[in-house]
Amino acid sequence: MSSLTKRIGQWVCTLNSGGLHRNRAVVLATLFCAALLLAVELSGQQGPFDGLFSFIPNGTLYPNPLGASRTINVNGGGLDLANPFFQSLGTNGRACITCHQPSDGMAVSAAHVELRFLTSQGTDPIFRPVDGTVCDHGVDLTTVAGRADAYRLLRTRGLIRIAIPVPANADYRVVSVENPYGCNDTATIAAYRRPLPATNLRFLTAVMIDGRESTPLTGTQTIRYDNSPGSLLADLKQQAVDATVGHAQAAVPPSDDVVTRIANFELGLATAQVFDRRAGLLSAGGAQGGPQPLVSQPFFVSMNSSINPLFPQLEQPGGLVTPGDGQFTSDVFTIFQAWANLPPQDPRAAVARGEAIFDSKPIHITGVAGLNDPASQGGLAPGGVASLNGTCGTRHDTVNVGDHSYPTPLDIGTGDPDPANPSVNLGGLDIAYLPRVTVCKLDPASGAVTADCKTTSDLGQALIDGKFDHVGKVKGPVLRGLAARAPYFHNGSAATLLDVVRFYEKRFGWTLTPQEESDLVAFLGSL
Repeated sequence: MSSLTKRIGQWVCTLNSGGLHRNRAVVLATLFCAALLLAVELSGQQGPFDGLFSFIPNGTLYPNPLGASRTINVNGGGLDLANPFFQSLGTNGRACITCHQPSDGMAVSAAHVELRFLTSQGTDPIFRPVDGTVCDHGVDLTTVAGRADAYRLLRTRGLIRIAIPVPANADYRVVSVENPYGCNDTATIAAYRRPLPATNLRFLTAVMIDGRESTPLTGTQTIRYDNSPGSLLADLKQQAVDATVGHAQAAVPPSDDVVTRIANFELGLATAQVFDRRAGLLSAGGAQGGPQPLVSQPFFVSMNSSINPLFPQLEQPGGLVTPGDGQFTSDVFTIFQAWANLPPQDPRAAVARGEAIFDSKPIHITGVAGLNDPASQGGLAPGGVASLNGTCGTRHDTVNVGDHSYPTPLDIGTGDPDPANPSVNLGGLDIAYLPRVTVCKLDPASGAVTADCKTTSDLGQALIDGKFDHVGKVKGPVLRGLAARAPYFHNGSAATLLDVVRFYEKRFGWTLTPQEESDLVAFLGSL
C-alpha cells in the first residue's frame, strides 16, 4: 500500500469513526485534503512540488479525531506553497512546514508524527538527530528499530529536544540532571518541548515557550503596547532565522527578504476548528466558530488583561506604564453563546455549557509562580497575590483566542514532579519520560549554593534570563485549533483534552461533575 493510500485511509476512517460517513461532501473534501497534505509533505523532500500543487485553498478541511479544522490565509485565497515557509532552506531537508503542518493546526500531532515514521521508516525530514532524537549521543540511527527508539519522544509525545546553555550570570546552579536518555550535562540543558502553532500569531505577546525570541537578552524585542505589531514582526523574523540555522541546519542564515516573507505569511494565518463530529458545523445557528471571525477579532497588547487589574502600576523597562484597558472580564469566550438556550440533549448545548464553565467556574489559584509568588512579573510588580479566586480566563484572557494578552510566563506545575510521586506532575499526569533537573539559588554575597532548591523537568524562562525565581515559567498557548494538535501542555504530558481538564482539577482542587468535564472538553475541542 502506498503512503498516499495509507494517509487517505486514515483520514477517511477518522471521519467515519465520528459518524460523518453519510456526509459525501465532507468525505470528498477529506480525500482532496489528503492529496494536498501529501504534496505538502513531499515538498520538504523534493523542492517546490515539481508541478504537483502550488496552492491550498482557504476552504480546505483538515480532519482530526474530533471533527475538522481549517487554516485560512487572510492575505490571499489560501496557502501559497511558493512561500519560503514551505521550502527547504537548510541542509537536512527540513522546512517550516515540517513541524507546522496545516493538518495539525500548523503544529504537529504525535499521531501524525508516528504515521510519518511508519510511512518513511524514520527518514522523513522531521526525524533528524539535531533535535529529534532523545539525546545527541548514544543513539542508533542505522536501523528502523534504532530510529524508532531514538525518536520515541517525537513519535509518542511530539517533543523536540531544545539544548540551551545555562546563562553565565545565572543566580542559580544546576546541581544535578537525571536524564533517562543520557543527556546529563549540567552546563547545557536538554529541554523537551512541543512545537508551537505557526498560526493566530497576531495575538502573541511572546514568541517561543520560554519567550527567548522576545527579549533584549537575545537581541530581540519585548512585545509591548507601544511597539506592537512591529516588535512581533521583528521577533518572528529572528525566530525564522534561528529555526533555519538551528532546526534546518542551514550553512548560512536566510536573507532578510526570505524571513520577512515567512513572518508575513505566518501573521496572515488564522486557524480554528470548523466542524465537530457531534455538534456539527461550528458556525451554524448564530455561533462564531471557525477561523473567519478571528480575522476581525479586536486585539492589542494587554487588552482584557487579568494581570493589569491586579497590578495597575506595573511598569515596563524604561518606565512605560502598561496601559491595559481596565476592563477585565472573565467572559473571555463568546463564540457559542447563541447555543446557550438549546435543549440540554443537543450536542451544541454541551459546547455552550463548556464555554460558560471556562468563563465563570471559579478556580482557587495558589502556588503559581509568576502570579502567586513575591517575584511575580519578574520583579516589576509590587509582589504576587498569594491566593486568587480566578477562572480559566485568568490565564487565557485574550478574548476569543485564549492566549495571555500581556506577556506573563507562569509555572502552573505541568513540569514539576509531585513530591509524593515524582513520576507524575503536580496535576497527576505522567512525566516519567522527562528529565529531572535540580537547581539551587546562589547566595548573592558569597556565590555559594543555598538550600533554596527546585526540581523540575524544564527550567523554562530561567534558561534565558538566569533568574532562579523564573525556573519553570513558560508562556501559555493560543487555545484555538486544539483538536488538531494533541498531546497538550508544552511537554506533551496531557494525551487528551480530558487529561488537561483533570490536571486542573487535581492541581487546584477544582471540582467538576462528570457532565461538566464532558461539556468543557466539548468546548475546548470546538475551538
